Amino acid sequence: MTQLSFLPPFPFPASPLVLFGLLLLAGVMGGEIVRRTLGLPRIVGYVLIGLALGASGLNVLDARLVREAWIFVDIALGLILFELGRRLDFAWFRRDPWLAATGVLESALAFACVFFALLYFDVRPLYAAVAASIAIATSPAVVLVVAQELKAEGQVTERALNLTAMNSVIAFVSSTMLLAWLHHEYRASWQVVLLHPVYLLAGSLILGYLAAIAAVALGRWLGKTERGHVVVSLALIVVTVGVARMLELSIVLALLAFGALSRNLDERHDLMPVDIGWFGQLFVVVLFVVSGASLKVGDLVTGGTLALVYVLARFAGKSLGVMSLTTFSGARRGAAGLLCLALTPMSGTAVGMVHRTGQLYPDFGAKLAAIVLSAVLILELVGPVAVQFALKRAGEAREGA
Repeated sequence: MTQLSFLPPFPFPASPLVLFGLLLLAGVMGGEIVRRTLGLPRIVGYVLIGLALGASGLNVLDARLVREAWIFVDIALGLILFELGRRLDFAWFRRDPWLAATGVLESALAFACVFFALLYFDVRPLYAAVAASIAIATSPAVVLVVAQELKAEGQVTERALNLTAMNSVIAFVSSTMLLAWLHHEYRASWQVVLLHPVYLLAGSLILGYLAAIAAVALGRWLGKTERGHVVVSLALIVVTVGVARMLELSIVLALLAFGALSRNLDERHDLMPVDIGWFGQLFVVVLFVVSGASLKVGDLVTGGTLALVYVLARFAGKSLGVMSLTTFSGARRGAAGLLCLALTPMSGTAVGMVHRTGQLYPDFGAKLAAIVLSAVLILELVGPVAVQFALKRAGEAREGA
């Protein structure tokens, strides 16, 4: 044993806990500065801190550290998607089929507008189709976190959250079905072409169903103890995220299914409503810092025209769908326009879809990223502001929130 062998090796090995803590501190400071000086949602500050720390800025968060931090992103998305799924009330869709029709129509029109706009600019059909399927998704994290920050409640807020959940499901299902085309393009075997999409869809739904059954059963066994139900919900969320990663299933679909089924299968109301509260906020901060760090301002310069076309075509499609049917679902006058703004954001879900495709076929993923991620960068900064404006304009934000 040498004199100084008790000292740790240098350079020091990366510690996920230290990384999590530093990202949390940096994000919180950035969020508060943006809120206090500009009056914007804290999320904008989190993303700006991520851009400053990532490849577009100081490069403190390089590609390796972003990969290591992605587990925190998955947990954050899991917490948010579970809570969003808990807000999905199937009975409401039965009472108001126009709301479900609005979600389907605005998703279809968003896909169509983005697809044909990209084709017009000479993007190959397969790239245009996958990019358009990702465009369907509205960021669940942005809509839910801004609504919670404003303590917003009302028609626009609830419709935005339900349509966001529908968007996420439809976007995942459509992009998964397009995997068959992608596999065929890269000459994969017919077993891969047929079975991979089925495995992703069926496996993710089954995982969400099993988690929901376990949550309801444990809630019934524990009785009406709020602390116990919070612990059970958090534990099952983390387990579901871990199993989805281990089995290479969709965290988005599994957690949305978990949340929605745990509410709608619980006919005896054994499972108490849980408030993830500050614990969830810790992961949300890291989610947006890491999402910001994974984006590059240079992509915006490279794909500037396509990014603008993508953003405008997506907004046009969603707005046309919402404006066409929202009035039939009993929403008050003026709600449709505000709802269009509330569905603007794209964020971590879209980044995750691009990364998943890139893991399968890196060359395709790189070209897809050039189209999509530059648009995501715009909407990560503009989207939270649009949601905040819509909910405040609707009069659904609490005073002093």
